[in-house]
Amino acid sequence: MESLIQKFSIRNEVIGIGFGGSSAAKASDILSDIDIYIFVKKQIPLEYRYEIIKEISSKYEIGGEYFGPGDEFYYDKIKKQIDLMYFDINWFHSIVNNVWIKHIPSNGYTTCFLYTLKNLEIKYDKTGYLKELQNLVSSSYPKELKDNIIKRNLMLLCDKPFASYYGQIESAVKRKDFISINHRISAFLASYFDIIFALNELLHPGEKKLIQFAKNNCKILPDDFEKNIIELLEEPNKNTLANLDRLIFNLRKIL
Repeated sequence: MESLIQKFSIRNEVIGIGFGGSSAAKASDILSDIDIYIFVKKQIPLEYRYEIIKEISSKYEIGGEYFGPGDEFYYDKIKKQIDLMYFDINWFHSIVNNVWIKHIPSNGYTTCFLYTLKNLEIKYDKTGYLKELQNLVSSSYPKELKDNIIKRNLMLLCDKPFASYYGQIESAVKRKDFISINHRISAFLASYFDIIFALNELLHPGEKKLIQFAKNNCKILPDDFEKNIIELLEEPNKNTLANLDRLIFNLRKIL
């Protein structure tokens, strides 16, 4: 891995490199891949990336744009999938600034990129800029950000007079539109967890292992937290609205 990092760090486009994802957060398992984030001023030419990766991999995809600029490949020697993601440093800085400084919330997952930054295992930092950003998001959780996340996502859950997630799910249940039910339940849970992590002043870890992460790290959780979520997901029609009512009721109690 050090050889791979060295080959990228010599490029003028590269500002910093770090390990992220579950491996950096010490939450990986046998199914986890390895995420490497490369912070750039401009994109590294595809030809250079191809030449590096083809030497160590027999199976690869170079130049993917499905989830942002990135390369995916199987590292033959260590028998692991590697995800290389290329973050434009100006874009990434704007996310940190909008969330941590301006306190702008999102529809779920508000602080995910900040969690990535805070847990980044920095391997190369050309100017020390990554460490500065990392120190910034390691400071006390801003109260205004906490309040804004809770307010916005509670509105989305159920408090908006029109088109709340609850209202959309209610309509989908009446139509027996199972795809829409599941789609809106996913959005509902995204905002639900955003509220819980903000309330506990924790950065959002992403979409994986959320129940376990919350149980291990949150001091404040709704009553029957895990039970209610599992019941909601196991019964996506018959008892959906009753399960949502319980989730919302117990969430309001801790707010």
